[in-house]
Amino acid sequence: MAEHYLSVDQVADLLGTTVRFPRRLIEERRIRYVKVGRHVRIPESAVEEFIAARTVEPIRLRRVGLRRAA
Repeated sequence: MAEHYLSVDQVADLLGTTVRFPRRLIEERRIRYVKVGRHVRIPESAVEEFIAARTVEPIRLRRVGLRRAA
C-alpha cells in the first residue's frame, strides 16, 4: 500500500495549528519526515503516530460509598 505524504501546511491544517508547530516538530525531530529535494513531506502515518502517542485517556473514578455527615 502506498503511503500518502503531506506538506507542512497540510499537517498544520490537519492538527489545527499554525505552520510553525509542524516545522518545530521537524526541527526537534519529534515527528518522522522525508526530504524530497528541498521539500519536506510528512507521512500520514507519522501524524497518526504522533497523535496516538500523545493522546491522554480520561481517568475513570470509582464511586466509593459516600456517607452523609451527621
